[in-house]
Amino acid sequence: MAKLKELEDINNAYEDRGIQTSLVIDRDAAARLGLSMRSIDNTLSNAYSQRQVSTIYNPLNQYRVVLELAAEYLQNPSSLDSLQFINDKGQAVPLRAFAQVVMSGTSLSVSHDAGVPSDTFSFSLAPGVSLSQATEAINDTVAQLHLPVSVRGSFAGTANAFEKSLKTQPMLLLAALVTLYLVLGVLYESLLHPLTILSSLPSAGVGALLALMLFDTEFSVIAMIGILLLIGIVKKNAILMIDFALQTQRDGRSAAQSIYLSAQLRLRPILMTTAAAMLGAIPLALAYGVGAEMRQPLGLSVLGGLLLSQLLTLYTTPIVFVGLERMRARVLGPRVPTTDRHNLTPMNGHMA
Repeated sequence: MAKLKELEDINNAYEDRGIQTSLVIDRDAAARLGLSMRSIDNTLSNAYSQRQVSTIYNPLNQYRVVLELAAEYLQNPSSLDSLQFINDKGQAVPLRAFAQVVMSGTSLSVSHDAGVPSDTFSFSLAPGVSLSQATEAINDTVAQLHLPVSVRGSFAGTANAFEKSLKTQPMLLLAALVTLYLVLGVLYESLLHPLTILSSLPSAGVGALLALMLFDTEFSVIAMIGILLLIGIVKKNAILMIDFALQTQRDGRSAAQSIYLSAQLRLRPILMTTAAAMLGAIPLALAYGVGAEMRQPLGLSVLGGLLLSQLLTLYTTPIVFVGLERMRARVLGPRVPTTDRHNLTPMNGHMA
């Protein structure tokens, strides 16, 4: 990780300044002396593992008897030289006859994650490097190490939150689009007109991404929130045109005439609402100081999406509307114009 140009300030919590005592047992020598590994383990366990060997009962209480060496013999490894191991002939065998005491370094503490020993590495991002680039570089480096299956790694902290957000973003966008389609379908009592309104959203998403790329800003969770806001703002332009076009189409005009008239009459309110939203996003895009890195992606995504969608919506929405209306006319036939009828009811000799 220290060799990766995307990272800096590599650090980990591993401290190897501890000292441990290891026993290197010569099994062949132990077998010649009549000792088995079970008897050796039992003797060491009785000496150091605080083994419970009995319980003393009295009328009012009970006391557990724990077998171990006296406290003064547990302070240093020299007590190992005093241990005697009984072989199968009942003879006492000293430890040095079949084992060596080796001093080595070890960690001061052993951290655990999900019940298994673990180590934590922390890092900072190099200037101009996004978190997605850093995580990709780390994954590639770990893959080249060919670690055994018993060793696994995962991100924590901010990197973990970023990884989880990437997994949920597609489902979040899909849920938003499906909900929007259902609401518009109920509103217009049609399956085609919601598609016309949703056709204006791709241009907004492309505009947001282009704005982030132009200002060299990473696609973060905050930028994703800005794109979700664009879904609600941009579809408003198409709703204004489609709603008016449907009303004029019921009066007998063709689909092309209706949407053309709608684009002309609805141009002013569309420009006014879009300009108001863009002016509200400018302070976010130009923000500086503490917390600016959280607000700038939101403002840039909203500005870029609104600008590009405004330039394209007045052209793409009429085309989609006319195309879907022609498709509907081929399947269901042309629309029948509706006219208002006045009911004449006699009241007190007068016609109402």
